[in-house]
Amino acid sequence: MRGLGLPEDIRACLFDLDGVLTVTAVVHAAAWKETFDDFLRRREGPGFRPFDAADYDQYVDGRPRADGVEAFLASRGIELPGGSDDDPPELDTVHGLGNRKNALLLEKIRTEGVEAYPGSVRYVETVRSAGLSTAVVSSSANAHDVLTSAGIQALFDVRIDGVVAAERKLPGKPHPDTFLEAAHDLGVEPGAAAVFEDALAGMDAGRSGRFGYVVGVDRVGQADALREHGADIVVGDLAELLKDRM
Repeated sequence: MRGLGLPEDIRACLFDLDGVLTVTAVVHAAAWKETFDDFLRRREGPGFRPFDAADYDQYVDGRPRADGVEAFLASRGIELPGGSDDDPPELDTVHGLGNRKNALLLEKIRTEGVEAYPGSVRYVETVRSAGLSTAVVSSSANAHDVLTSAGIQALFDVRIDGVVAAERKLPGKPHPDTFLEAAHDLGVEPGAAAVFEDALAGMDAGRSGRFGYVVGVDRVGQADALREHGADIVVGDLAELLKDRM
């Protein structure tokens, strides 16, 4: 795929959403921090240790919402009842905390809007022009709203998000199942698909799924960690892959 930065046998591109296509990873991180800091403050008092960027990268980024809550709380030695999907945001259960974060996220999206990375939009448009299929693979249940807000929903043939994963009973990242499902829906074998991710959990999914190529997108200075978790190449922006076309 001369000019696309991909091996010749790649026929489909599977893109994570937050941090790869849209400038929403920071919004997610802010919503998680507000949620967890409020919970920890109430539980442990003013001397609590705040949720930080390292916590976000290691325990939350790229994972389904409830999995992220459980992973972070376990890192602090905290166990909560799981609860149910419809737990109110004020309830201190795994799903309650997840729903609290989601309510904060949606409010931030409504008030601040969503932007797509120009380099990512250019790259997706270019690979589609070259005849490759495209999919969004996100653990977010709000992927449709984010894509619509950013005005890029028409650039993708398939969307496997948190809603679809729940309907099809697919485990989320770091398991490869959502990426494998996207490749299946596009009619390509995993070896003919490239994965584009910024999260370490997404890197793990790309590696374990035996995809043809795994592109790490480093927006926060974790290039070495992305390589350690399976990236074949790391770029700061997808437009860097188009260097032969510049």
